[in-house]
Amino acid sequence: MKQLLFKLTKKDFIVEPFRGSGNGGMNRNKVFSCCRIYHPASGAVAEGKEQRDFPQNRKAAFKRLVGKPEFIKWHRIQTAKALGTYIDIDSWVEDQMDIKNLKFEIQVNGKWCIIKYEDIIETNNIDYDNLEEN
Repeated sequence: MKQLLFKLTKKDFIVEPFRGSGNGGMNRNKVFSCCRIYHPASGAVAEGKEQRDFPQNRKAAFKRLVGKPEFIKWHRIQTAKALGTYIDIDSWVEDQMDIKNLKFEIQVNGKWCIIKYEDIIETNNIDYDNLEEN
C-alpha cells in the first residue's frame, strides 16, 4: 500500500505568466501566454513558452520543473526525512571525528605503528615494543 509522505500545493510554487517574443505575430507579443514556475524550496525554475495558450505552457513548465536536478535532489531529501532515513551529514561527521573513532599512527624506529585511544590519554604509558605494525 502506498503512503503519502508529503504533499506539494500551489502555495509551494510561484507561477509567473509572461509575454512571449520572437516569431508568432503580434498576438504572441501582447498576450501573457508563456509561463515561468519557481520552486523556492529547491531553487528550481522552469519555463513553458512553445504553445499558444497559458494552461498548456504551465503544464509543460511543471513537467520540466520536476525533471530539474535541483528539484530531484530536494525531493529525495524530503522523502528521506519523511521515511526517517535522512542522515544529517554534519552530525554524522561530528560522530565519526570523535577521538574514540580515530586511528592514530606514529613512527617508531622507521616503522608506522597504530596507537590505541587509551594510550594517547596517558602518553607516558605507551609501550613502544608492543605496538601493531601497519
